[in-house]
Amino acid sequence: MARLRAQDGCPWDREQDLRSLRPYLTEEAFEVLDEMDRVAEGGPWRPLCEELGDLLFQIVFHARLAEELGEFSMADVSASISDKLTRRHPHVFGEKQADGTPQVLANWAKLKAQERKEKTGREGSVLDGVPTGAPSLLRAERLTEKASRIGFDWPSLQEVRAKLYEELGELDEAIASGNRDELEHELGDVLFSLANLARFIQTPAEDALRMASRRFTTRFQHIESALRAEGVPLGEATLEHMERHWQAAKAVEKGLPPPTRVPRAPLVSLRLPVGDLAAQRAFWDRVAPLLGWGSERGGPDEAIYGDGLYRLVFTPGPAAPSPATLTFGAPSAEAVERLRTSLERASPGCVLEGGGASDRLAFRDPSGLHWEYAFGAR
Repeated sequence: MARLRAQDGCPWDREQDLRSLRPYLTEEAFEVLDEMDRVAEGGPWRPLCEELGDLLFQIVFHARLAEELGEFSMADVSASISDKLTRRHPHVFGEKQADGTPQVLANWAKLKAQERKEKTGREGSVLDGVPTGAPSLLRAERLTEKASRIGFDWPSLQEVRAKLYEELGELDEAIASGNRDELEHELGDVLFSLANLARFIQTPAEDALRMASRRFTTRFQHIESALRAEGVPLGEATLEHMERHWQAAKAVEKGLPPPTRVPRAPLVSLRLPVGDLAAQRAFWDRVAPLLGWGSERGGPDEAIYGDGLYRLVFTPGPAAPSPATLTFGAPSAEAVERLRTSLERASPGCVLEGGGASDRLAFRDPSGLHWEYAFGAR
């Protein structure tokens, strides 16, 4: 980062300041969330690693700007969070005892208040620290969570649910009145009550809504694809027609197995000699990202790809016929189809005959090695 910001560094990086970097920080954080959602649905971890790197770059960038002004350095940022975690976990790093999570959270609130008083001379509010710019559902949930740490909370889930029912009744009254101010007020109360209910059932409202939006997008795009396949112009299908495709998309979702995780084995490398390393590298540079793999640095006579569990190392040498078909597991049948489409477009002829099942794809790389990408592979 220091090199990028130097006099002979990158003109774009040199022009940035805290104000100009704000949208990039937000964008990178949301891209990390996108990859976290994909991993939760059984997708590969490697893209999450890359997005975390992009987010970390923002932190390093901001720290560098501060260091140039003599304010603090990246080392100070690291030391600050390390010291804070030590102070706020006396039950781990000190001799204080904590009886379960509620006690830990109560102690956390007291320690934060003490820290604020030492810094500013006043304890401030328990609600301090919840960003006003955070997504509204997330902020509502965090506000109620912080208030609960000092005992301001509903005693049971049943009372939280009853409060939501009460707010829904008041929203109905506002709808009947047609008063815009009342509608906004009562709808806000309903959403706030839903966020509080989400906290009680330990299912973050922001995450639940984001995943619901993902499902809506997938199902609606299924409707669009189905209508195109039927030759029905968008906008001319009836509601009943689109509803049938919507229900079909839901049925497909229900038929998918839940994502599973198996214990990770030690890293395994497979070294394979190839006759034309340049062609092999060009092919796998396109294929590896579709598998959720990344390329790794190696010597000038190596092309290396891996996902943190396995590593393929291609080296120059006499290419022998493929001794067997090497199979990698796919997170879904859709991932298999995406790879099939990409290979047929970018490398015509590499997809092997007999590999046409929707959940299984066989292909050959430029060196003649045979590969299989399969959903449900063991």
